[in-house]
Amino acid sequence: MTKGRRITVIGPGFADYRLSDSQLGRIRQAAPDATLTVLTDPAAFRAGLAEADVAAGQIGLQAALPPFGRLAWFHTWSAGTDGEPTEALLAANIRVTCSKGNGAIPIAEFTIWAMLTIARRATSWLDAQTRHEWRRHTSPELHGATLGLIGLGHIGGEIARRAAAFGMRCIAVRRDAGAANPFPHVSQVLPPDRLMDMLAVADFVVVAAPLTPETRGMLGEKQFRAMKPTAFYVCVSRGAIADPDVLRRALAEEWIAGAVLDAHATEPLPPDDLFWDLPNTIVTPHNAGTTIGTADRAIDVFVENLGRLERGEPLHNVIETGIGY
Repeated sequence: MTKGRRITVIGPGFADYRLSDSQLGRIRQAAPDATLTVLTDPAAFRAGLAEADVAAGQIGLQAALPPFGRLAWFHTWSAGTDGEPTEALLAANIRVTCSKGNGAIPIAEFTIWAMLTIARRATSWLDAQTRHEWRRHTSPELHGATLGLIGLGHIGGEIARRAAAFGMRCIAVRRDAGAANPFPHVSQVLPPDRLMDMLAVADFVVVAAPLTPETRGMLGEKQFRAMKPTAFYVCVSRGAIADPDVLRRALAEEWIAGAVLDAHATEPLPPDDLFWDLPNTIVTPHNAGTTIGTADRAIDVFVENLGRLERGEPLHNVIETGIGY
């Protein structure tokens, strides 16, 4: 039962987002006998962890952690947990859940936009417009191109579904390649040790995998040199999956045709970073999944888990020690 339980929440930590009355109403309905504390200040939220049984929000890695006290379950609005003190929470026997899947739709939409924009050199048209110049060029199509996905979870599956509508062939690399493929739009699923095979044939390489000890830095010089010189790189999950120094060289020296980088190894991206000024690169501020729908689906996951907690059922999206997702 939720009677006497203390729940502390704060809104998702992007774009000054605040939980709506409707969203808070859904949380209250899922735990009607609990005491709900709603905070808007991140420091107050972190301090409030000491008094809460359940907390939902984002803690961050930089701030000092208070004593956890009663805290038994922490839910992050983010799909990934590499930005949270996950191991410290798990070491304190606190269950950790995430909002995995909440941003799959907007990130997949962003990925289609990214591939179209970089391949069609749309920024050249925008530049020509500001100069009032009638400037035409020839560009490749998505139709008939091969999309190589690194990661085939919720995001990868949604990207593949949309890419198929453009006539693209999709192959993917994922850790559990031997498991059943639930995505009919993916023609081939390869294990990580066949990453080089995928890179050699892909016209677009899209990173949609979580950042784990296994994926951190998995794309280095050998991998980028294996890509076609006409291929494009798109990162929508975690920038540190690629070695940033190598990626800068790959773009500056044109080992590959270009890139769209939404996720970066260092965030915010420093103002003097070379990525900003590379003519074949589009930089966005980790904004692909920042939509109202993403926040609302995160609430859905939390509310579903509150109900499961009430009924004594296993929680969804539970994070495992050492794996990170």
